[in-house]
Amino acid sequence: MVSVKQVQVTFDCAKPERLARFWCEVLGYVVPSPPEGFVTWDDYNRTLPSEQQDASFACSDPTGVGPRLYFQRVPEGKVVKNRVHLCVRAGLGLVGDERLAVLQAERARLEALGAVCERVMLADGENESCIVMQDIEGNEFCLD
Repeated sequence: MVSVKQVQVTFDCAKPERLARFWCEVLGYVVPSPPEGFVTWDDYNRTLPSEQQDASFACSDPTGVGPRLYFQRVPEGKVVKNRVHLCVRAGLGLVGDERLAVLQAERARLEALGAVCERVMLADGENESCIVMQDIEGNEFCLD
């Protein structure tokens, strides 16, 4: 019997709020309201001990369908390729040139937000085109 009700994706990072806000723009996610009694997250943050300030941030799918994304500050920087990554499904259901054009348009939008294109993988007869990207902290993700 499975008791899991939700999945949260957690990112280790240097600047949680900055990275969370980047992913909000990528996915159309929103920042949840601050805790009760606080007007802003900055107001809440100032009440924490200094070592806990800016230590985490989250964002969520406003429709409630996608997983919550949680960003936590860690002292070490990213060193190697991710073992798990997000796939941003921009070209779902499209093939060939139409798919590549949609992926390239999304690539341009994300590059304007600070993402970096790592490589474009063109359709090869077995797999459709996809684009490997990096977010603003160097985490790999795919546009597919």
